[in-house]
Amino acid sequence: MNRSQREAAVRRIMERRAPTVPSGLYGDAVRRGDRMLRRRRAARRLLWLFLLAAALAFAVWALTARPWVEPPSQTTPPLTGW
Repeated sequence: MNRSQREAAVRRIMERRAPTVPSGLYGDAVRRGDRMLRRRRAARRLLWLFLLAAALAFAVWALTARPWVEPPSQTTPPLTGW
C-alpha cells in the first residue's frame, strides 16, 4: 500500500458518518462514574482512618512502654545492709 492509497483510505474513514450512540449510554456512564468516585472517596477516608488509628495506637504504646528508656541493669545485686 503506497502513500496515496493510505491517504485515500484515511479520507474514506474520515468521511464516514460517526456511529450513533445509544440513548441511555450517557446516563449509565454518569451513574457508573459517580458510583466509582463515591467508592474511591469512601476507601480513601477509611484508609486515613486506619492510618490515624495506627498512629494513635503506636503513640499510646510508646507512652506506656517507653522503649527509649534503658532497662535497669540486672548484673549487680542491690546494695542492702549498710
